[in-house]
Amino acid sequence: MAGTEEKIDVLTEAKKVYDPPAEVVESAWVRDYDQVYEQSIEDPERFWATIAGELEWFNPWDRVLEWDYPWAKWFVGGRCNITVNCLDRHVRGWRKNKVALIWVGEDGASRVFTYGQLLREVNRCANGLKGLGVGKGDRVTIYLPRIPEQFIAMLACARIGAIHSVVYSGFSAQALRDRIADAEAKAVITADVGYHRGKAVQLKGIVDEALEGTPSVEHVVVVRRQTPPVELHPPRELDWNQLIEQASPRCRAEVMDAEDPLYILYTSGTTGKPKGVVHVHGGYMVGTYITCKWVFDLKDEDVYFCTADPGWVTGHSYIVYAPLMNGATVLFPEGALDYPDPGRWWSLIEQYEVSIFYSTPTAIRALMKYGDEWPRRYDLSSLRILGTVGEPINPEAWLWYYRVTGERCPIVDTWWQTETGMIMITPLPCVPLKPGSAARPFPGIEADVVDREGRPVPPKQGGFLVIKRPWPAMKRTIYKDPQRYEQYWKTIPNVYTAGDVAFRDEDGYFWILGRADDVIKVSGYRLGTAEIESALVSHPAVAEAAAIGKPDPVKGEIIKTFVILKEGYAPSEAMVEELKAHVRHTLGPIAVPSELEFTDWLPKTRSGKIMRRVLKAKELGVDPGDISTLEE
Repeated sequence: MAGTEEKIDVLTEAKKVYDPPAEVVESAWVRDYDQVYEQSIEDPERFWATIAGELEWFNPWDRVLEWDYPWAKWFVGGRCNITVNCLDRHVRGWRKNKVALIWVGEDGASRVFTYGQLLREVNRCANGLKGLGVGKGDRVTIYLPRIPEQFIAMLACARIGAIHSVVYSGFSAQALRDRIADAEAKAVITADVGYHRGKAVQLKGIVDEALEGTPSVEHVVVVRRQTPPVELHPPRELDWNQLIEQASPRCRAEVMDAEDPLYILYTSGTTGKPKGVVHVHGGYMVGTYITCKWVFDLKDEDVYFCTADPGWVTGHSYIVYAPLMNGATVLFPEGALDYPDPGRWWSLIEQYEVSIFYSTPTAIRALMKYGDEWPRRYDLSSLRILGTVGEPINPEAWLWYYRVTGERCPIVDTWWQTETGMIMITPLPCVPLKPGSAARPFPGIEADVVDREGRPVPPKQGGFLVIKRPWPAMKRTIYKDPQRYEQYWKTIPNVYTAGDVAFRDEDGYFWILGRADDVIKVSGYRLGTAEIESALVSHPAVAEAAAIGKPDPVKGEIIKTFVILKEGYAPSEAMVEELKAHVRHTLGPIAVPSELEFTDWLPKTRSGKIMRRVLKAKELGVDPGDISTLEE
């Protein structure tokens, strides 16, 4: 970022700080963030070793960290299996009969698994897979909707040392084929259908099409949900129930090296060809376990509800693995947030007395669009901790989320990535909150905001968000593409470059401004898209907004915005002028959009992130590149 023209300008200011309730601080796992953080940074290896000591290992490690820049190994020489910490250690104690998983179908049907029952089902699936010849190091593609078999299949693969590759069940046949082929999967686990908004999505047909040209696949296991059941073609295809009904409910967990791969998760986010991010048993286990425990202040009596899908990293880390390692009760519903009506999630919170609720800013804005009426219909008094993930949450959505749930629940706005594996920057429940800020780094994480040469920038000046030291849950490589992995650590030498731009305020709080690729350059100023979008959404008529830069011969770029209005508001020239005036008042004249277009839809990834490059490509009439993660 050499030169003043490279400086990212910051227009946002925090208007109010929200202190956590005293009773939350008094009962939290961490009550003094500053003290814990300072100790963790003074001796990070000791800090992480202490956390790892809370979990079970077959054999202890010889060294906590082996750092050969840019390659890391954590808990070197240690032997473990993540499923032992998710299941066995609970089943040996009183949690054997505690509810681990509550599944609710779109039609209201439910299934409940205790920790003991879940372990038996995982073992049966693991033995069934072994009977098909699947073993340690083999790859298994899981293409399932949000049903309990998704949990069971992931854990069963991990149990026997197979590497799972979960593919979100909304992906097309071509996207699925690409991921199966790259992983060279030996087996695929799918379902006949998934249900979404009352419609049956034919998954088996998508798999049949995807398997054309994937010679590595030897078996396809199908969860059959419909009557009459879909026809299968043995011996390659077999029914899930047939796989497990004769299998033993006992299966010893494979002894894994701490650095043995646990899973490959393909992600493209908003850029480029999908890349297979590789996470391993040991470090990932430690990092996700403690972040879930401390960030959500997870206790035995909690009911935990994360709205993500296990097809994304949030689902891997904070629906399946970390909550189970902490002995939580996980609520796992199928279906959309507003089907059959916008009260769906609120009604589930009331019915199951959910205490921890973790969702995306996109989902919160969607609920906000329907107004206060829906959350007010339900008793939300069980809620204790709220969370957000996926992209920066604009202050207006934060304040609405806080208000409609009773103005008493801390909101932990978490920043992390598929590549980081675990939450990296977040408030803990004891930390004062600033709406729109991800607050401070998690203990053990050393983050900074720097220029292109890696020099720290002053407070309230934008720059590149970086992590200065390795951490346990970091990805180990990009599958079959180690050079692509190295670029994360070599774009700015000696630090991990996240690809996001951010700034820190005078209190050391981090504010994420968006992806570095999305920065708009206007008349020598560099503006983050998140600030412009947040300013628009702060207007009472706006439900969602996206901003892009368009080439301009005079200004370099101009700002164009796309706006979805709330119900009850109509597009007009007067509304255009009103919104521009609102941005001028909120951020200043430099941030006023030159063009503003009303729309009913924005292109998003299936995890809820706006794909601004698709908007820009359409605007400029160029190829948008890989759009396999596009929601529609």
